[in-house]
Amino acid sequence: MRARVVRVALVAATVALILLAVPLAVAVRYAFFADEGGELERDAMAAVVQVGPEFATGDPVELHAARPGEGLALYDTAGRLRAGAGPAHAGGAVPRALTGSVAQSRSDGELVVAVPVSSGEQVIGVIRASTRASTVWARVLWGWAALLGLCLVALGAAVIVARRQASILAAPLEALAGTSLAVADGDLTARAEPSTIAEIDEVARAHNTMVDRLAQLLEHERHFTANASHQLRTPLAGLQLGLEAALADPDADPRAALAEAAERSRHLDHTIEEVLRLARSGAGPLPMAREQSAEDVLEAAGHRWHGAFAEDGRRLTTTWEPQAGGLEVPGRTVEQIVDILLDNAHRHGRGTVTLTVRDLGTAIALDVADEGTADLDPQVIFQRGIGEGSGIGLALARQLAAGADGRLSLTSTAPTRFTLLLPLREEP
Repeated sequence: MRARVVRVALVAATVALILLAVPLAVAVRYAFFADEGGELERDAMAAVVQVGPEFATGDPVELHAARPGEGLALYDTAGRLRAGAGPAHAGGAVPRALTGSVAQSRSDGELVVAVPVSSGEQVIGVIRASTRASTVWARVLWGWAALLGLCLVALGAAVIVARRQASILAAPLEALAGTSLAVADGDLTARAEPSTIAEIDEVARAHNTMVDRLAQLLEHERHFTANASHQLRTPLAGLQLGLEAALADPDADPRAALAEAAERSRHLDHTIEEVLRLARSGAGPLPMAREQSAEDVLEAAGHRWHGAFAEDGRRLTTTWEPQAGGLEVPGRTVEQIVDILLDNAHRHGRGTVTLTVRDLGTAIALDVADEGTADLDPQVIFQRGIGEGSGIGLALARQLAAGADGRLSLTSTAPTRFTLLLPLREEP
């Protein structure tokens, strides 16, 4: 990334410098030759004023000293050298100057300027000023060298700026790549930090959104696995124990054992459907479970759990107010919540366990109480991983209650009592 940005910047700077330097180099060459031509013309003009009309009658003329490296000569109308330094018979610019105009030429490695000398309205001679073209080319080359030096300085500055910009551009991308590798290694808390570049920030936000959704999906999957394991373990164990007890007793009625197994299988099927229903809640609103009367739900729960409590020498009682028993509740959801609360009372409670249903007018209250004491803070008891066991049951129960628009809370710690509040549905 850094090298690519530097290369692109250098190519762009090089192209720009070439497009700028080539015309400048041509302009330098033209300017230096034009400047030298102007100097030669001025020197020739200065020499012209030294030539009087007597030159036409053959009088000798003495020209002033020329500049170093410059030749200054006077020619008559026949093109013969009469004074100064120059070829004996001049050609090129001198014959053209005899027509009455200033002439300029380059030949034999020399830059020549010829200026006519007039007397009255007639040309009586020509002043020829010349210098070697190599002298001018030396100045041009020095100018080109200076231009090249400036280009190299500009190119060096472009390299410095390009490397700095490459660092500015590459640093957030490298950080984003590091964050992606951290996520790939399993760190779902890694997030891309914002930078000062809008486009990279947009990529970082999209990356963070993707990681958030991925973390939610993985958390949802972990919860589903834990919920399924927690909810299926007890019904499966009960089904297995019932069948083993029937097989171990040769006098047991197989129809009764099969009926019991069928009932437990139906409850197990309901449990699976409820866990799957809860798992689908991440994709939208939680679909409502089929309505059942509170009386039916409590009687079924008492039937399922009576044996487990009796084995421990404990009692399970179910009571409901006359007007509360017939109220409709989301049956399978409440079944799962009651099973979790009864399992919690069976594992951690003491004494008699009481299931009670009360009518509150706008809501129905279901209490699960035992004679034990809850040692945990009511604010944290419903968090996953809290408690002596897996810490899943009560958190799952509260999640199921919230999915049914209800609320599950610990309303008493001594003795322990959990209360489920469900809003009553209005008749259509």
